Amino acid sequence: MADDLLADFTRESFTHAGTARTVFRSGTGPAVIVIAEVPGITPKVAAFARRVRDLGLTAVLPDLFGIAGRDPDPAAHGRVGAAAYGVRTMTHVCVSREFTIFATGRSSPVVTWLRALGAHEHERCGGPGIGAIGMCLSGGFALAMATDDRLVAPVLSQPSLPLAITPARRATVDIGPDELAVVRRRCAEGLEVLGLRFRGDRFVPPERFAFLRRELGDAFVAVELDDADANPDALLPPHSVVTEHLIDEPGQPTRQALDGVLEHFRRRLLPAEPPN
Repeated sequence: MADDLLADFTRESFTHAGTARTVFRSGTGPAVIVIAEVPGITPKVAAFARRVRDLGLTAVLPDLFGIAGRDPDPAAHGRVGAAAYGVRTMTHVCVSREFTIFATGRSSPVVTWLRALGAHEHERCGGPGIGAIGMCLSGGFALAMATDDRLVAPVLSQPSLPLAITPARRATVDIGPDELAVVRRRCAEGLEVLGLRFRGDRFVPPERFAFLRRELGDAFVAVELDDADANPDALLPPHSVVTEHLIDEPGQPTRQALDGVLEHFRRRLLPAEPPN
């Protein structure tokens, strides 16, 4: 692939509590907040957002880190350039106070801004609520955002925080106890949380999904794929289910997982299609 100019997205600014960030938007209908993985809004993240848009929804991509549209593949910018870009982006994330990388029992501060963005987009776009998907570092953000009743379709794609470097961190996700209690109550009332991971992914250990099953019960719908299901041409080991490791062919497990995410958004956010 090559860099994506994001020409079919509008570029706007959203400010909350004095913090302004760029937001890319495309489509009409209820909003889905697409929170990119590191290193940012890659061409494959943008391609996923276009699928959301094509359902009849508004894809909303907050630009939290990296260079929007840049292709991280070394084929696009050379190995040295790609490596340097990845290091710069991860360093920014690690030193930023907006992201909680290691701590357990609390969500990242940026979640407050994301909740405000979601509320703004719901007021703007209408519908029964909004959807949100977090990926990798941002995976758990969609769960913490679900303390707001407006979020009715949360998706956790390979939620990787806190970094799974100790047993305690392996068996939790980045959300505070008070926030988790709210989400647990909402799940008892009908909220459904979708989670995706590859079984061999060391960043998303099985203990993390076991924790979510225990806390959320049947409301947590886990999609767990074999590592052999991942795109073998991807640069890194199996991790990014709906983007970098997607095999976009009918019948492929990653494509089925992607279709399940889109169906989750469609079912929760769009009116039911009349029977034939």
